[in-house]
Amino acid sequence: MRRLEITVGGAGILGLWQALTLAGAGHHVRLVDASHEPFAASASRLAGAMLAPECEAEAAPVVVRDMGRLAQARWRAVYPHLVERGTLVVAASRDRPELIRFARLTEAHELRDANGIADLEAALGGRFASGLYFASEAHMSAPDALAFLLDQVRAAGVDVAFGTAIPEALKPGTILVDCRGLAARHHLPGLRGVRGERLVVRAPDVGLTRPVRLLHPRHPLYVVPWLDNHYMIGATVIESEDTGSASVRSALELLGAAYALHPAFGEAEIIEIGAGVRPAFADNVPRVVVRDGGGHIFVNGAYRHGFLLAPVLADAVAQMLSGDPQLHPLVVTRGG
Repeated sequence: MRRLEITVGGAGILGLWQALTLAGAGHHVRLVDASHEPFAASASRLAGAMLAPECEAEAAPVVVRDMGRLAQARWRAVYPHLVERGTLVVAASRDRPELIRFARLTEAHELRDANGIADLEAALGGRFASGLYFASEAHMSAPDALAFLLDQVRAAGVDVAFGTAIPEALKPGTILVDCRGLAARHHLPGLRGVRGERLVVRAPDVGLTRPVRLLHPRHPLYVVPWLDNHYMIGATVIESEDTGSASVRSALELLGAAYALHPAFGEAEIIEIGAGVRPAFADNVPRVVVRDGGGHIFVNGAYRHGFLLAPVLADAVAQMLSGDPQLHPLVVTRGG
């Protein structure tokens, strides 16, 4: 295989997986990011970092579920701190129709009664009459996973340059893989921003061991356990490109829903309240867009699926650059 010169722009979750995969395929890779501090301006740092293809099937196209199932194996092979304890989905008694709807739209779950929920999460014992358990799903801490991948990228021999924009003119023959999110929108008509807000709290008295999703017709919630009694609580999905701080309304909605899940969240220490804007295409499916005969490749539109689909997007680019003529379902070729 011919060794290619490749510049990857953007060191978020998509760019890190591209750099790691392409370097592993034997190419010479340079990773550049305009931020001086790693992940300072990346939407990836605000991610829930759940590998939940089954749960995402409730609202996402089937390709997200199918590709997400494949991606889990890639994460498992690369990241030693992946937590594979599944996902628990619950709803208050008055919101049971939401749980029924969720079950109808998804697969690979077990129906659990109150005792079954308590067996999984003792902290929720007696709080919910029924729930759905998705045993195959996994999660991680986004900051820890990003830092680990950056170390792996460097160990793979990638030239990493922060505080560096994509050059105006690349060396002839260099392939550009652009993973800069909304910074690349002038090349990608239809790319939009979707605002998300989330909190990180420290709650020693909660004791959850796996992601829990609390269904509600207006304010659904997910809680992801991190190390040291930290929990990521998210996340709002707002059709807005406002890059400002989280609003009081959103913070109250998230905290109120967390309190409804477990009252010990009422005593939690708020560590961080964050907001960011995620890139998305109209169908909310990430994709690889190929231009200039393969000389300019965009990997974008992560929406809320960046951690889930980053490995398969990287595999799709590596497959294409290897000369494999089979078109990947997440690859779109536009322009010659």
